[in-house]
Amino acid sequence: MARITIIETGQVPQRYREQHGSFPDMFERMIRTEDPTATVEVVSIPNGDALPDPRKVEAILITGAAAGVYDELDWMAPLEDFVRKAYTNKTPMVGVCFGHQLIAQALGGIVRKSEKGWGIGRHVYQVLPENGVVDGDAVAIAASHQDQVIEPPNDALTILSSDFTPHAGLLYANGATLTVQPHPEFDVAFAQVCCDLRDGKAPDVIVATARQSLAQPLDNAKLGGAITRFLVRKSIPSS
Repeated sequence: MARITIIETGQVPQRYREQHGSFPDMFERMIRTEDPTATVEVVSIPNGDALPDPRKVEAILITGAAAGVYDELDWMAPLEDFVRKAYTNKTPMVGVCFGHQLIAQALGGIVRKSEKGWGIGRHVYQVLPENGVVDGDAVAIAASHQDQVIEPPNDALTILSSDFTPHAGLLYANGATLTVQPHPEFDVAFAQVCCDLRDGKAPDVIVATARQSLAQPLDNAKLGGAITRFLVRKSIPSS
């Protein structure tokens, strides 16, 4: 039975938390859809939890956050150090949205606010053939971000891409690190909440188009299942 440590780096606004849950709640639902035997533990940075020793956990999942990786917050450098230690140790690790960006920056990539603006609603990403993790030609997943990985680390292979987000999914050379920009943990209802939160912040036409896009199906089970299998398969010690 695999145990996945979720590092919570940001929180769902309180007024939405009762209905939709926290980010770790969303990831736990995603994980257990694929593997009902998996268990999770949560390390919440906003609640002041200390980071564990990355060599002593089975698998790691780093969530999204409202923060940018370039923000000078006191927990950012320790989290980057945690990532580097986990990477060297080949501890299975996945990052989503902020987690995707944080891992990239920690390992030598460049992340910044994109001149393309807000990416919200349903986005379609092309899948690199025979990448060994995500099947098929494309996945449609909800997005909610302004920042992007502009230059991936040298050790990273881009496996998901779109015109809007060229480096939307990265698979790392250590064989134990996978990151994605979009949110397979978001259901349609919460993806709509993310559109609501951009009212007055993103151009009206972008928000309206994003809301309309969510009438089309999402491939959450496909990408969420791939992430779960990546963590669970590699978190089982070899005999």
